[in-house]
Amino acid sequence: MTTADLLCAARAVKPAAAALSTAEKNRLLEAMAQALLDHADNILAANAADVEAARGVIAPVMIDRLSLSPARVESMAEGMRAVAALPDPVGELLSETARPNGLVIRKVRVPMGVIAIIYESRPNVTADAAALCLKSGNVCVLRGGKEAIRSNTAIVAALRAGLEHCGAPGTLVNLVEDTSRASAAHLMEARGFVDLLIPRGGKGLIRACVDSAKVPCIETGTGICHIYVDAAADLQKALDIVYNAKTSRPSVCNAAEVCLVHRDVAQAFLPALAARLAGKQVELRLCPRAAAVIPGTPAGPEDFDTEFLDYILAVKVVDSVQDAAAHIAAHSTGHSEAIVTEDAAAADAFCAAVDSAAVYVNASTRFTDGGEFGLGCEMGISTQKLGARGPMGLAELTSYKYIIRGNGQVR
Repeated sequence: MTTADLLCAARAVKPAAAALSTAEKNRLLEAMAQALLDHADNILAANAADVEAARGVIAPVMIDRLSLSPARVESMAEGMRAVAALPDPVGELLSETARPNGLVIRKVRVPMGVIAIIYESRPNVTADAAALCLKSGNVCVLRGGKEAIRSNTAIVAALRAGLEHCGAPGTLVNLVEDTSRASAAHLMEARGFVDLLIPRGGKGLIRACVDSAKVPCIETGTGICHIYVDAAADLQKALDIVYNAKTSRPSVCNAAEVCLVHRDVAQAFLPALAARLAGKQVELRLCPRAAAVIPGTPAGPEDFDTEFLDYILAVKVVDSVQDAAAHIAAHSTGHSEAIVTEDAAAADAFCAAVDSAAVYVNASTRFTDGGEFGLGCEMGISTQKLGARGPMGLAELTSYKYIIRGNGQVR
């Protein structure tokens, strides 16, 4: 099926998606979750072929993003069931106003319609996106990367089997099989067919979509995430937080890429940090002040503006909370930042000054995630300010309309 044919099919089923009741949507999600488990062998075999083809072509940390396991397939199914358990946003009354002329004006949540998602090497996104779109009354058009096409095809086949088992149209979930740039461009330009485009991936993909899209587009986040260790930090707490944020899964957008350290604790903290990260062979890229305290690689001109997605951490010594906030303002992508401090005033100053989607006090940036925020799973992390911001759950995949009831009023 061509991309044009697929978009026509998706648009045709849009009214049916919007008309599904909460009970019907939950029943379909349960069936789709079970179908993932029933087809797990096919999904894992397809994924093994993708991983084998990608070895030596993409970085080892990206292989981790691509790889599925029985546990990850189970997690995908559990994510769908978690979405089924969430309240349905469609039809939610956002406000109601009675006007002096007798008109009653209600603001009500409604589905977006057809949501297209362009993403890269994470096949779990296929299931997450399908679940969120279905529960929010939307039709999804999924366009993954070529490195995961076998995995995505197997996952969508399973999801459609679950839908069709319940008598629902399989075209509620659609996969673009053409992984060329032409298909991505088609989605970006599909006015009248795509109601919202969400890119989820690296800086190049997101920039291409934001710059080229002729349909509404959400800018999701590359993550140059910072952790600032304040003069009043509990240093053991800081070590644990930086270690987790950098090493627990360095290939994801909420991993820390930069550590800022107050000058008053640099002599004590930096050697301990270097020793802690040595076990994971993290390469430290150091500003001159940090390099005067510990050995490492001198930071280059781009190191504080790079999403490494690897075992690399840029380190800079700063003079104050305000200095840290100024650095973040100059280099952050607006995703997630953290301060480690026992000084409430410093924490408040940091939170007020830092303009990112998620700002943490004494916690790892790795919590910027739909599941961790109680949203079930997520469509992505929006780093823009207009519309959705931060983890995009069900509510962020809806719009609203006004329903006005009268009794013959004329103006």
